[in-house]
Amino acid sequence: MSGAPAHWSFRMASTEHTTAAAAAAKVTGKDEESSSFYRNQGIFPFLLIAPSLIVIAMVILYPVIYSVYVSFTPFHLLRPEQTFVFEWSTMFRNYVKLAQDNVFWRSVLNTVIFLAVTVNLSFVIALALSQLMARVTRGQSVMRTLLMIPMMFAPVLVGFQFAWFFNATVGLVNNAAMSLGLMSQPKAWLVDQPTGMISIMIATIWMNIPMMTIILLAGTLSLPREIYEAAEVDGAPAWQKFKHITMPLLRPFTLIALTVLSLDVARAYDVVRIMTGGGPAHRTEMIWTNAGRLAIRNSQFGLASAMSMIGVILGVLFTLYLFKQLINSRIVY
Repeated sequence: MSGAPAHWSFRMASTEHTTAAAAAAKVTGKDEESSSFYRNQGIFPFLLIAPSLIVIAMVILYPVIYSVYVSFTPFHLLRPEQTFVFEWSTMFRNYVKLAQDNVFWRSVLNTVIFLAVTVNLSFVIALALSQLMARVTRGQSVMRTLLMIPMMFAPVLVGFQFAWFFNATVGLVNNAAMSLGLMSQPKAWLVDQPTGMISIMIATIWMNIPMMTIILLAGTLSLPREIYEAAEVDGAPAWQKFKHITMPLLRPFTLIALTVLSLDVARAYDVVRIMTGGGPAHRTEMIWTNAGRLAIRNSQFGLASAMSMIGVILGVLFTLYLFKQLINSRIVY
């Protein structure tokens, strides 16, 4: 091609450049079309979270489905080959047995009382602490740090700590009360009724107050100050400002705190198991301690799974109610 005219070489170079540009445009167009397809169809975000979804399915979803299945079987750990069968005619055998069990109904009653008292007292104390801390001008960060100390303890350690506090022989409560002349002889706090349940409630409240206080304090500090200034101009007293301004505006934060606290308290197996073990004579028996006793000590996994499913259903219903109230507060849409 060395002897070819110059305009031929220019024409061939132009043709090659046009062909390469067309091929590149075609490839780029396909890539853009493919990328646009993934974006428009919403597949790309799911591909990004697919590894996490797989892990969640293996760690959470499969055990839950398996527990639901086991709850409809008379599965016994010591006799799996004889009892691990699923029969449609008797699939609700475990639930019928629980309905006829007095210990189960006592554990349900104790759980309801425990949740009601613990959650409400924790909310009242946390609300009072949050309002006091919101008015502190110096050292608030130090107070918030000190407030978080109970959250640093594991529930097992909290259980051992308060079990020692309320011990009948070497407990701190008995020694302090006897030293002050409030008691003449030691008291078995964890054995007597209703002090056993009260002791567990005190331990749980002490452990969960910081989290609720921080949530309510954050909500209080985020409230608009203009409303309070207008109320002060109108001469509204402190109680009226708290009742008609603070509490309505804190409603979303209150519902969030109650939801989180209720879920935490509903899983307070560690504290109850360490302090009383559900005893004596099932006086402090909860749904979760009763289910643990059936599964671990008696190897009745089918019956324990059925009891756990009932506890899960109650927790889900309560959570849905709180979320409905949260939506009605016009913060979550």
